[in-house]
This record gives sequence, C-alpha cells and structure tokens, in this order.
Amino acid sequence: MRWLRRLFGKSRAENELDRELRFHLEQQVSENLAGGMPVEEARRDALIKLGGIERVKEEVRDTRWVTHIDNMIRDFRFALRSLRKDRRFSFIAIFALALGIGATSVMFSVVYNVLLDPLPYKSFNRSVVIRLENLANAGGWKGRNNFSPPEVAAFREQNHVFEDLVAYEQSSVIYDDGKSRRAVNGVSVTTNTFEYLGVTPLLGRALIPVDGTPASPLVFVMNYRLWQAEFAGDPKILGTTFFLNDQPRTLVGIMPPRFNAYGASVWLPVRPDEGWLALMGRLKPGVSVQAAAADLNVIAHRLQRLNPGEKETYPEKFAIEAQTLLDSLIGGFKKTLYALLAAVLMLLLIACSNVANLLLARATAREREMAMRATLGATRTRLIRQLLVESFLLAAAASLVGCALAYSSLRVVQALIPAGLIPEETLIRMNAPVLFLSLGITVIVTFLCGLAPAFYVVRGDLQPRLAGSGSGCGDHSRRGKLRAGLVITEVALSIVLLIAAGLVMRSFLILTRVDLGFNPRNILYFRLSLPTTYDHSREKQNMLTHQLLDRLRALPGVTSVAETMLQPPLTYDWSETIIPGKPHAERWETRFGICSAGYFQTLGLPLLRGRFFSEDDVNAQRYLMVVSQAFARQYFPAEDPLGQKVKLQVLDRPFLDAPHDTYFEIVGVVGDYKTRGYEVPSWQNFPQAFIPYSVQGFSWRTYMVRTAVDPNSLLQSIGKEVRAVDPSVGITTSGTLEGSLQDFYRGPQFELVTFTAFAAIGLVLVVIGVFSVMAYTVSLQTHEIGIRLALGAKQRNILLFALIRGFRLVAAGILTGLAASLALTRFLSSQLSGVSPTDPWTFAVVVTIVVSVGMAACVIPARRAANVDPLVALRYE
Repeated sequence: MRWLRRLFGKSRAENELDRELRFHLEQQVSENLAGGMPVEEARRDALIKLGGIERVKEEVRDTRWVTHIDNMIRDFRFALRSLRKDRRFSFIAIFALALGIGATSVMFSVVYNVLLDPLPYKSFNRSVVIRLENLANAGGWKGRNNFSPPEVAAFREQNHVFEDLVAYEQSSVIYDDGKSRRAVNGVSVTTNTFEYLGVTPLLGRALIPVDGTPASPLVFVMNYRLWQAEFAGDPKILGTTFFLNDQPRTLVGIMPPRFNAYGASVWLPVRPDEGWLALMGRLKPGVSVQAAAADLNVIAHRLQRLNPGEKETYPEKFAIEAQTLLDSLIGGFKKTLYALLAAVLMLLLIACSNVANLLLARATAREREMAMRATLGATRTRLIRQLLVESFLLAAAASLVGCALAYSSLRVVQALIPAGLIPEETLIRMNAPVLFLSLGITVIVTFLCGLAPAFYVVRGDLQPRLAGSGSGCGDHSRRGKLRAGLVITEVALSIVLLIAAGLVMRSFLILTRVDLGFNPRNILYFRLSLPTTYDHSREKQNMLTHQLLDRLRALPGVTSVAETMLQPPLTYDWSETIIPGKPHAERWETRFGICSAGYFQTLGLPLLRGRFFSEDDVNAQRYLMVVSQAFARQYFPAEDPLGQKVKLQVLDRPFLDAPHDTYFEIVGVVGDYKTRGYEVPSWQNFPQAFIPYSVQGFSWRTYMVRTAVDPNSLLQSIGKEVRAVDPSVGITTSGTLEGSLQDFYRGPQFELVTFTAFAAIGLVLVVIGVFSVMAYTVSLQTHEIGIRLALGAKQRNILLFALIRGFRLVAAGILTGLAASLALTRFLSSQLSGVSPTDPWTFAVVVTIVVSVGMAACVIPARRAANVDPLVALRYE
C-alpha cells in the first residue's frame, strides 16, 4: 500500500521536496554570507549553484516512478476527453475492432476447447487408437480395428512405446427395466480402463481388476445422462440389479457428466482374452505416433510369420496404423477449424487495417496540435505514447464489446456445430485462456493500429507545421501511400474471405440440391439389436426378417417396406468385382447392397431392364443380382447385362456367413441413385449391385418403411411389432432418410454460415475503410478542387476524378486478393463438393460485389467533392 500512498499523496511529497531544496538553498546562502558576500549576491550565487529550484524539482520528479504513472494517468484522461469529443470516430473504430476481436474470440474458444481441451481424460493427447490397414485393398476389405486375444497379449507384452493399453468392444446393450426392453449404447472394456482414463466416479466405484475374472459377480457402470434421463438422478439405484442382454448385472458406479468414453451409456467388464477387441494405448513421454505404429508393425508381422495360413487375419500386404484419440474423434473437422481460424485472423487484420487508417487520418489532421505540444516541451516519446494510449483505449473498449459479442454468439456457434463432429465430452465456453487471448489481442491491436500513425505524425521537423493548418500541412504523399496500402490490404483480404464463402456456398447448394435418384421423404429406417441366440443362425435371422416385414406391411399408413444392410445414400459397403472373361488390371469397385424384394419399390428406383427380386427368389435363397445403370454401363458397355454372371469378392472372406466363390446372375437393371465416397466428397453414381438378404447371415439388419403419414408417428407401433415377433429383440437406432441427410448437411451448413458471416463483416469493414479514406482524401484536396472549379472544371469531371481515385484502390486490392485466393483456396478443396477451388463464376461474382460495394463507398465523398463551393474552398486551409 506504500506505493498507493506515494501516488495519491503527491502534495505531501511536493511539500517535502520544496522544504528540502529551500533548506539546501538557505545553507548555501549562509555559507556565502559567512564568506563576506552581500545578501543579494549571496542568494543569487546560491541559486546559480543549485540550478534553479523549479528545474531541480522537474529533474527529481522525472526520476520518480510515481511521476511516470501520473503522466500515464494524465495521458489516459486526455485520451478519454479526446475520444469523447470525436464520438463518431470513436464509435466507428470501436465497432470495427469489436467485430474483429469478437469473431476471433469466438473462433479461438471453439479451437481451444475442441483441439486443446476437448476431453477430461488423463493425458488424452498421448492416447492413440490402433488399426490394421490392408495395403492391398483387395476384395472390399480395407482393414480392421479389432484384434484377436493373441494379438492383444503380444501388443501388451512386447511393445516398447506404451505406458498402458486398454481394450474395448462397442456393442448395443438391451436394457430391460421390467416394463419394456430398449437398446442403449454399451461398451465392454478391460478393467484398467477407468484407471487409464483417470476419472473417478460421481457415485460408487469404477470397474476393478476382480470384475474381469470369470468367477466375479456381473457388474456394470452407468453414465450420468442415462442416470438422469431414466432415474431422475436417484442415488438409491446404486447397487440395484438390472437385466442387460438378459443377464442380471449390479450397478456399481455412476460417472460424472463429462465422462462419455467410447460414446457409451453403460460400461461392462471384459477380459482381454474374450473375443476380438479394439485397442487404445497411452504413449510414453517423447514417443511419436509414427514410432508407436512402427513398433506395433514389427510385432504384427512377427505374428504373421508365426501364423502363415491366416490370410484374412493378415493380408498379403498390411501395416499397423496409429492415430491420436482426438483425430479419431473429430476426423476432418480439424481442417475446417483451421480454415475458419485463418479466416477470422484475416478478419482481424481487416479490422486493424481499418482502424489504423482512421487513426492515421485523425493523427495527420492533428499535426498542428502535435507541433504545438512539441514546441511547448513535449518529447517525441511522450507524443507517441499519447497516441498509443488513445489506440489502447479504443482496443480495450473494443475488446470488452467484442468479448460480450463473443459470449452471446458462442451458444449460436455451438448450436451450429453438428452432432458427431466433436466429442460429446467437449464443452465450448469462454474460459481463462480465451480471456487472456482477448487481452493479448488488445495489446497486439494497440501496436498494429497505433504504432504506424504515431510514428508518422511525429517524424520529421514538427516546427514548420505550426504555420500550416491541421488538415493540410506537411508532406502527405507518403502518408497517402500508407493509407492507400492499408485500403488495398483490406480489399485483398476481403476478396479472399468472400471467395472462400462463395465457394462454400456454391458447394452447399450443389450438395443439397442434387438429384439423388430417389425420394428420401417419408422413409423411416431402424436397426435391430439381436441377442446372441441369433448368432450363426442364418435361418433364424431370415425368419425374423420375413415375419417383421409382413407385420410392418400391414400397419396403417405404410405404403412399402424393405430390409437392407445399410440405409442409403450416406452408408454403403463395397467389393472388388469379378466377371468371367473380363480380366482387368485396375480394381473394379462396386458398392453392394443386401436387401429384400421391396427395396427398389420403397426407394422408388425405376426398373430399366429385366425384373426385380420376387419374394420367391428371396425365400428360395437364389443367387440373383440386380445392378444399377452405372454398373451396366461400366462393366458391360456394349453387351446385354441380363444373364451375366458376377462375383463379389468380399463374400469370399472365410469368417463371413456368405456364399463363397459364388457367381450371381444379373436379372434386372435399375436406375442409379447417388452416394458419396470417402476419397471423393461429391455425390456420384457409382456402380451398384444388390443381392437377396437371405443368402447370407453376417450383415446388419436395417429396415425401411415408406409411409403416407409422418414416419416418426409410426415408430411406437413399429416397436410393438418388433416385440411381438421376438421380445428379446430391440431397436438400436432409428430415424428418417430425410433427417439423416439434414444432419449430414449441418456440417457444410456450419462452414457456410461461419464463412459467410466473416466475409460479410469483412465487406462492411472494407466499406468503412474505403469511405473514410476517400472522405479524408477529399478533405485534403478541398483547396485544389476549389481552384479546378474556379478555373472552369465541371462537377461531373470532379465526380469522375474522385471515383477514379477510389476505383484504383479497389482494383489494386482486387488484383492482390485474386492472386492470394488462387494460392489459398486450394486448401479448401477437401471441404468443397462439386465445385473447383478456382471456380471462375465464384471469382467473377465476388469481384462484381466488391467493385459495386467499393464504388458505392466512394460515391458520397465524390459527390461531396463535386458540390464544393469554390469561394469557400479557395479560403480553405
């Protein structure tokens, strides 16, 4: 508190300094009098030796840190008065910076919480998931994510890269509360999982090693969301026995709200030697993901040599791949976030350039004021500091407004992020790092906006400026170039943002307006979870499907029903295609479906040639195939496809319950419907083939129902029919094809909304920048314009002259922005569908918009110049 007393006790310090100096003065006077000097001469000599009381006081004050704080406070007070006096300038500057800082704070909140702090688990950034990749990529098998018990044991015991490994298997769990049976997401995990993740339960205990032993009681752990939804957060259910998959299990723990490992609602214990399990490991400090993959690759190839006959377990060419846990959860959304972060940084630069331009114009108009202050003793350092303080106040006010905007906008942005793109554990919020970032942005903005104007206004000889006016004195050509350069930078950056937004918009329109080849409206789909009694029993699965389709067909409001492996058009499987007498070097990739006879009628696919499957074909398990027009066009370009034999090589995998080494006869050709590829993000008509569901017993059982009413209204009735066929069967997932498409479109829609918002803000800032520079340029040339008018120049010539000056700035910015866009938009190619990153139509439309908006911003200053009164202008200083 001592420094506060010093700061606010200035009068006392001044009195003490005055008494001390006068004491030294009187001492010197006494010595002079003792030496025989007259009184007047003794005092004069003492003052000369001391150097003047006021000058010494100034020197002493300058050595005190309190004085510097006092001067800073004075600068702040003066800056506040100055900014309050020029309210229009202050509002525009704060508004421009607040938009930039607010958008930056929002995006950094998203980036920080999604990429840097997304998961509440111990050292999650060192956790990697493991996969075996089929490098030969033959037959339709791209690899596997699960590993056999010997592999799990070998990886655990022989690796040199992991601190710990956990194994898990995701599955659906049929939950029976005595009133109804329904499916919840479950996962069987090794008992070290909860210790590995480092999260303690909210209630009860986690799984412990003894839970994984054969003789231990059956237990499970529940997540917070299921506990709240089903039991209203009742803690008394701990220790209760529930039936999960027809087995009595005791609830031993409830996890906290953010714990959602593997997206499960319940966790069950599993032993590493029980079945095929997925693996996740925590790397030792300093070990890279690539090093971990290489270490496990050596172990896997050693196992291959020990088991040479297991060709499906170990394909001819394979490699172990490792991926960070976060990358496995967010996938390509990371690229989207980086692109948006780059866009928002461009927006911040536009805002800074805008405000720097305004400050430069304002500082130049105050040259006479600065020269006067310099004449009265102000140093250049003090003048620069004063201008920087004004810039800091603007940045600080903008930062506060921007943070308020960011806080209110954050929920909107979070609502726009589609479900599934980020982990459910991730909380997007304004936290300490984001607020520190805003503080850092304030400091950076202060220097970016204020430093150049401050140096420009105090450089050179200030004294001659006393003779000029505040608006026209001095050499403005260099400053005019700086202002023009800032405007060109703003326009160029806005061009990049607008082109990115335009490309995303075109991509979104192409994506959402494409003709899929079928009508997804009023089609409900649902998937069943079958108990273990259906495993390895193709006939039992087929009987269930046959009975269920008959019951669904009889429901009121149902027009057609079908069974399929995966619901179109966003999910599919593929196989390499073998056709007798047609050797080929490249891989023939066909997307195949396993479906019922009513599949084509339910989707509304037209029959072009031949016939559909019949119910008799399906019941008799005949090896028949219906293909798409794209299939016939690619594999039988000059032949009749009907009667041709085709083999799907993926069915030859020995562990699948499917017809091996079997050729299917093509009996029909249907119209194409579009699907999307992993490597190709746009809709395409890929070759497709369909076989009866009854010939195999390995695929998912997904059912589709086309209705004449709201499809969601039939879900409860469908659930009753499922339970009527078999009470042990539950519905795992359900939805509509139209709804799944809308959910899929939310990802591109998020990109569209954010890019468009940033581009729109950038365009507004460009309008402000161009308008302010043109208005200031016109004000500097008022005297010149008056002379031109007095000499006979016409108003339209003056108008054209001003517009041409503005157009030159806009044109230079457009050319710079186009060059930058050609170099940068290629990074957006993975986010675009059906449009090139250098799409000429998008570039042309953006250039037209920027030219129109830029010229509109020049019109008012140009008209003001054309309407100048020559008599007033000639007297203008």
